[in-house]
Amino acid sequence: MKLATFNINGIKARAEALPRWLNAARPDVVCLQEIKSVDDAFPREVFEGMGYRVETHGQKSFNGVAILSRLPLEDVTRGLPGDPEDEQARWIEATVIGDKGAIRVCGLYLPNGNPAPGPKYDYKLAWMDRMQSRAAELLATEEPVAMIGDYNVIPQPEDAAKPEAWVEDALFLPESRAAFRRILHLGFTDAFRACHQGPGHYTFWDYQANAWERNNGIRIDHLLLSPQAADRLTDCQIDRMVRAGDKPSDHVPVWVELDI
Repeated sequence: MKLATFNINGIKARAEALPRWLNAARPDVVCLQEIKSVDDAFPREVFEGMGYRVETHGQKSFNGVAILSRLPLEDVTRGLPGDPEDEQARWIEATVIGDKGAIRVCGLYLPNGNPAPGPKYDYKLAWMDRMQSRAAELLATEEPVAMIGDYNVIPQPEDAAKPEAWVEDALFLPESRAAFRRILHLGFTDAFRACHQGPGHYTFWDYQANAWERNNGIRIDHLLLSPQAADRLTDCQIDRMVRAGDKPSDHVPVWVELDI
């Protein structure tokens, strides 16, 4: 089973780039972030025509997440538990039925948190606390779980080409990184780091200042696996060259292959 995460930075803007990548990479399941579309406006017929079931949790002009799946989906839920007043569309879950079993897939778009300090950063940390609680609940099921998406967290200095440029940014502040580690320490595996070590691996390059041309990137799109999923890990890669395509997102896809 090939699972992928891709922050597309607007479904309308990526109307050609996303189908092009899907045809080339042929993932079984894709979690999308920043679709920036209400549910009714999402062009589901395009992806249904490619063989994908489409489940969205949209919001006008901002945020929004979706799951595209060639495989059967069960028990689709929307919204991160823990705050009934939170209206931001940042979390979607579904159980994916594979040839050798099932896996609970959570697609997420974690808050950016800038400017920090401030209300937006407080929201980010509170959101991460809620995510930690949900992650613990999912682990307690003792079933394969994958929490994949744009985490808006740079875990380590090696995950940035110029870490010194991020020291005051919400993505790299100690509190953000500590909250990320607390989720990992519950028992999750960073799938990419289980397969690749060292610097130079990035998933985001800003549109400004020739960041892509200079390879001034950061790694903020992550795939965290429960022990039951990590045991089935066979590969994890960043589709880096998608960033060089026509009308690209500022993020690129990251995918994992699991024996499920």
